[in-house]
Amino acid sequence: MDIWSVTQPHIGIVSPEFPPDIGGIENYALGYVLALAKLDYRVTVFTRKHDQGEISLPDIEIRPVLKLRRALDRGVIKNPAIDVWHCMNAAYAWVAEETHRPVVVSVHGNDFLHAYIPMTAPAIYQFGPLWRWETQLRKLDHLWLSNSTTKIKQWLPKTTGIVTNSHYTEKVLLEKIPACRGKTLTALVAFDPFFLELPLHPDERHDPVQLISITRLSEPRKNIHRVLKALSTLKNKYDFRYTIVGDGAYRSDLEALASQLGLAERVQFTGKLSGPELRETLLQSDLFILTSSILPTSHEGFGLVYLEAAACGVPSLAARIAGAAEAIEDGISGYFVDEPETDNIAAALDRFLGRDIRFSRSRCREFSRRFSWEQVVDKAVPFYNV
Repeated sequence: MDIWSVTQPHIGIVSPEFPPDIGGIENYALGYVLALAKLDYRVTVFTRKHDQGEISLPDIEIRPVLKLRRALDRGVIKNPAIDVWHCMNAAYAWVAEETHRPVVVSVHGNDFLHAYIPMTAPAIYQFGPLWRWETQLRKLDHLWLSNSTTKIKQWLPKTTGIVTNSHYTEKVLLEKIPACRGKTLTALVAFDPFFLELPLHPDERHDPVQLISITRLSEPRKNIHRVLKALSTLKNKYDFRYTIVGDGAYRSDLEALASQLGLAERVQFTGKLSGPELRETLLQSDLFILTSSILPTSHEGFGLVYLEAAACGVPSLAARIAGAAEAIEDGISGYFVDEPETDNIAAALDRFLGRDIRFSRSRCREFSRRFSWEQVVDKAVPFYNV
């Protein structure tokens, strides 16, 4: 008899967002599957094909087969070897309509607020000679995003259970989709222990003070432009350097803004960094800044990067809204502005740069140790046995 059938169920992880791509959901999915494997679950990851190839993980099979359309991915769910399906994006909650197996969905916020995967697009280019026009027909896929968002509200209540990344995300989900009540569980998130491996720098600040933001530069709600404007009001008062890690459509605009504000010599845009480069940059930083806003279709569900910063001994400045409020302990691993407006951000940075507020690197790291992927998995696995 197969030993896997005697011990733990075979978990099928459906994750359109997965490494080698970089992002919060990608990191969530990776951390979760590694914790499952560590707990002796058999795990197969179903993801999309990546141009740079797939990563290799010990004891975990990765199958790049997803097409991001229900019409094309339905066959994946027919795999008889899978005992439990766990989807890492709300757009795949339709799996609950296709199988009698338990179906668990991890939601992050933006995935159910406003679908960004056109899951309900018909993919008619798979029929007959229409394949010749696949490129042109795919340009119409965005027309199905609204329909996909509506369908997600119908699919999620049919799942076995819904795992949320914060109490805030759970609250928003139940407000938007009341039929999910009784199916949700807040498991929070964690981070890669890789960020704990190196010793911390001394508590003394660098000279000049090193500030850092890590984010996709594709969403104005991340408010990097407001941080730049806030720093421009402090440039004659304090000596600092500001490193912006990440890339996106607004990078060139932000670079131009930094120049216009007279900050070109103090601000560095690094683009994406490798894991070791990111860790080293964090370890050499004094304050992490990410003061995001809330939009009707987008919010900070939790903010895993705040934990990564804390693990490196770096306190964070965030807005006391959405899931960020659960990712930081005020006065221990960071502090807040109540509203992420330029004046408020400037005042908060003035407090830090003026040494009116201080943090211990070791206490930041200790706070981060409260979060582990094993704890997240332990909270979610009861759904697997329903």
